[in-house]
Amino acid sequence: MSDRREYAFEGTRPTIDPAAFVSREATLIGDVTVEADASVWPGTVLRGDIAPVRIGRESHVGDNATLHASIVGDRVMVGHGSVMDEAVVEDGSMIGFNATLASGVHIGERSIVAAGTVVPDGYEIPAGSFARGVPAEIVPLSETTIDPEETFEEYSSGAYTDLASRHEELFE
Repeated sequence: MSDRREYAFEGTRPTIDPAAFVSREATLIGDVTVEADASVWPGTVLRGDIAPVRIGRESHVGDNATLHASIVGDRVMVGHGSVMDEAVVEDGSMIGFNATLASGVHIGERSIVAAGTVVPDGYEIPAGSFARGVPAEIVPLSETTIDPEETFEEYSSGAYTDLASRHEELFE
């Protein structure tokens, strides 16, 4: 039996698909949904009190990330230590280690936010973009030396689903 930290808020409890992997060391509060084949790693806080937190199918939220009132689409990688506050990340995107997505940020599908990037309040990052820096500078992926297909393949969600399934005690 899991001793995962799940807390109701005003009568709403987290909902976790039976095929999802949520660490016993994660904290889920209120209106939180974790879809099938997603993983939520140790130290992560998902806080759905002022608005829902949604983690889409085959998406992965790395160790010590904090998501408050944020939506993560399908097949998204959220790097270790990232912070999201009232942000939306569309399908197939990648958020680097220790990136910060401030209130009202919207990341278009198949975009990459580099490690350590700070995306200020209200930024709209178009689909297929690359964002980096403090504050974030945004360019189309097509104008970078990044091969998006290679990058997405290298960090594809399937590898994380496999890794999560191999942890016998972490995701009980």
